[in-house]
Amino acid sequence: MRLPLACISIYSEYAEYVKTIWKGEQRFIEDVARLLLPWGVPPVAARLYGYLLLCPRAVSLDEITRDLGVSKSSASVAARLLESYTLARRHREAGTKRALYAVADDYEAMIQQQNRLLEALAAQLNAGAAIARSKEVSARLEEMAEFYRVMRGAMEDAMRRWKRGRSSRALP
Repeated sequence: MRLPLACISIYSEYAEYVKTIWKGEQRFIEDVARLLLPWGVPPVAARLYGYLLLCPRAVSLDEITRDLGVSKSSASVAARLLESYTLARRHREAGTKRALYAVADDYEAMIQQQNRLLEALAAQLNAGAAIARSKEVSARLEEMAEFYRVMRGAMEDAMRRWKRGRSSRALP
């Protein structure tokens, strides 16, 4: 893996600093990937997310392929997957069709997407409980549905608390 100098190459005064911390950045990228793999995120997408977290500006597929040592098609598939997870966003370079990718700054979108999934799953479990042939299965499905709804509510409460705290901290 090569130094992701391209993602900050416009800041030449940081070049020496980047050289000294690269091993830490590489470890960060791999650690993020290890955390995301059990959630079903493919390895290249997981590494790309860690990489994008460290980039101060949007980067091209060419930069991603060079810095992560992956093929352009793998980088493209991974970037689109991260977009679908609301973890990355695509930008267009002015005057070209070239896509640039950056980490998404709308952290809530992923949780809101999860909440919609939890609600849909709870509704499906309730539908299953209504048609179950045994009381035991019906009770199990209803309990699972209630659990998912409680979890959804807890995440909604946590997002509200986070928003209140965020507005009082006033980000730069």
